[in-house]
Amino acid sequence: MPTELEELVGFIAHPNPQIRLAATENLVPYSTADPAVFKANDMKPVKNLKLLIRDHPKIAEHVLTMLINLSGDPEVLEDLGKDDKFIGVMLDHIVGQEEPNANLLAMLLANLAKMDGLESLLEKKQTAPEALGSDDSVMNQLMDLFVKGQDGAYNKKADFDYLAYVFADLSKHEKIRKHFLTKQKYDGVIPLTKIRVFTEHKSDVRRKGVASTIKNVVFDVDSHPVFLDEEGINLLPYVLLPITGNEEYEVEDTMEMLPDLQLLSPDKQRDSDKKNILTHVETLTLLTTTREGRDLMRRVKVYPIIRETHLRVDDEDVREACDRLVQVLMRDEEGEGAEEKDGGTSNRVHEIDEDDAIIEV
Repeated sequence: MPTELEELVGFIAHPNPQIRLAATENLVPYSTADPAVFKANDMKPVKNLKLLIRDHPKIAEHVLTMLINLSGDPEVLEDLGKDDKFIGVMLDHIVGQEEPNANLLAMLLANLAKMDGLESLLEKKQTAPEALGSDDSVMNQLMDLFVKGQDGAYNKKADFDYLAYVFADLSKHEKIRKHFLTKQKYDGVIPLTKIRVFTEHKSDVRRKGVASTIKNVVFDVDSHPVFLDEEGINLLPYVLLPITGNEEYEVEDTMEMLPDLQLLSPDKQRDSDKKNILTHVETLTLLTTTREGRDLMRRVKVYPIIRETHLRVDDEDVREACDRLVQVLMRDEEGEGAEEKDGGTSNRVHEIDEDDAIIEV
């Protein structure tokens, strides 16, 4: 005899929408408390849930919430991530300007991005809504949703913050990094330059995902000259500002800092998330891989900023990262060949999976 919970799961696919609504609403807590029940009968309940993301918006809301939670299970994650048709439906819905569950779709996509294989998004194409102003590339559409859709500017019911985690996880893959660094034909803009401005955004999720994306893309050492070029991607001010507080520096040091860091307001504060600070310091360390990067950071007085960060951020990981960066900046350049051989950076600087944990709702 099936249990009451198993019977309730069976009502997910009931032809009566009112019964489906009641079933999905009551099942949401069990998607975290008892996920195994959704994997019964060769994961038939999960298969039914995938079909219902196109259902009435309220039913779809409960369904997406359950799928977000269930994607913490490796088997469910694999089932979702390998279903191209399901992912296609997700992508078609998320770009809709009136889609009420766009944020939940972004959260589910962020969980799926942890799977190897989702970098195939780079090859996917679909027609973009005219209001989005994008081309037919799914990656470009997601980027435009993230940039143009912040704070409900594109879809009043969505901010698309969790797409930052999608970019962070996808940027572990070399071909995605290359895409983020390639000027796009439809708007003539390098994608990474669209998101760099969000390193100081009010959203914790947006800041964290963007910081991680930048760090992962900086693993492309061949692109360091354009990262540092003021006429290129010009990453340095966007990485330094979040780790800079309202400290006063020696006049000589201040005058040599980047212009964006010279006239900060008295109420300027560092990022409140210590993990973000750690990520930015490690990005700076990666940018010291080349002699040009090290020379530039010495010239624009990065050291005093790192010194103050070390003093004022009470976190052992941040302090260790600051120590490693300072050692690189303060050392002599003699014997550079040996240092360059291993990339010139600590082997403790790794790509970031953002966020480490599966998102639950």
